[in-house]
Amino acid sequence: MPSFYYKAVNLQGETFEGEMVADKQSMVVARLQEKSLMPIQIELLSAKQQKKISQAKTGKVKTKVKFDDVVQFTQQLATLLNAGLPLDRCLQTLVDLADKPEVVILLQQIQEEVRGGASLAVAVESHRAVFGRFYVNMIKAGEAGIAMDQVLSSLAEFLERSKELKETVKSALIYPMVLLTVAGLSVILLLTFVVPQFTQMFEDAGQALPIPTQIVIAMGEGLQQYWWLLLWIIVGIAYYFKQQFANPKSRYFWDKQLLQLPLVGDLMAKIEVARFSRTLGTLLSNGVPLLTGLAIIKEIIGNLVLAESIAQVTRSVKEGKGLTRPLAQVKVFPKFALQMLSVGEETGHLDAMLIKVADVYDQEVKLSVQRLLALLEPALILGLGITIAGIIFSILLAILSVNELAI
Repeated sequence: MPSFYYKAVNLQGETFEGEMVADKQSMVVARLQEKSLMPIQIELLSAKQQKKISQAKTGKVKTKVKFDDVVQFTQQLATLLNAGLPLDRCLQTLVDLADKPEVVILLQQIQEEVRGGASLAVAVESHRAVFGRFYVNMIKAGEAGIAMDQVLSSLAEFLERSKELKETVKSALIYPMVLLTVAGLSVILLLTFVVPQFTQMFEDAGQALPIPTQIVIAMGEGLQQYWWLLLWIIVGIAYYFKQQFANPKSRYFWDKQLLQLPLVGDLMAKIEVARFSRTLGTLLSNGVPLLTGLAIIKEIIGNLVLAESIAQVTRSVKEGKGLTRPLAQVKVFPKFALQMLSVGEETGHLDAMLIKVADVYDQEVKLSVQRLLALLEPALILGLGITIAGIIFSILLAILSVNELAI
């Protein structure tokens, strides 16, 4: 039997909505009239919509809403609002368009809060684990005065650029990780399957083997007999670093060490500078006060050393020292970025200059990643070649020594 969505009002003007199972639309109208309700909207729900609503009601869907889903939701909502649709209609359209049950549940919960009289900012803030403080403050800024569709468009662009920056770094890491995995497997196969084929021949010769050959054979036997110990060591190291990064003091130490690494430290600093600049520039351009923006950024900066620097900058800004001078004192920002921000402060266009700095350092990050890969790839290949050549050389050395003794 089909299901209908209805919206109706009573004699006091209160609005009611819900679902009703009936053979046809006229039966829904009759039942509503029996309850002294006047129908103002009745829609036949498709099987897909009924399934979404059923999943939302049961609450069985526990899949986390992904970052990509938030980006898509923001873009679609900005487009619908820009087209002139009311917020409630926009949210209902997004519920109908959503394919993932977890997104449907999220959107329906937001829609229910908005229909209950809450602002969009309040509805979004109740799901801060999904959207984050930055997103909530942007929505609040939009409701405070700037057109909401413009804020959402700006927010969607920010999320897209942030996603692009993350994807750049992730994509760059794929090849080295694949290469390291292949290198490790190649060495393990050589030590556990190839080297043992020669061990019996060396034992039959009854002669003392060269030290390099003894080391390689011992490593192969160790892997064969104690491979489980190697797995435990890997798990132990992973658990150790997980605990280290869960502890703020330990994480601060490792974050500081990471920034001091050649090439990698420079890349991490550029990523955080780009993130800082784009986030603060987007917030300022949408009406969020500077101190509020800095407080938000402190929470989203990944490196604790840089986050502490932002806290120092915030204290200086509260004392009326501006933004550029405090940033120069903590020695986090590059000189070029500081010069651009100084010009932005002098001309009163700090928000626009921050966005330009972010664009510049987004490109710098891409170039740094390319440079790092240009050095890393041959280094990994050379390391793998030397390791395999060392294993083969140790075997050949033993074979030659056995043949010389036989002669």
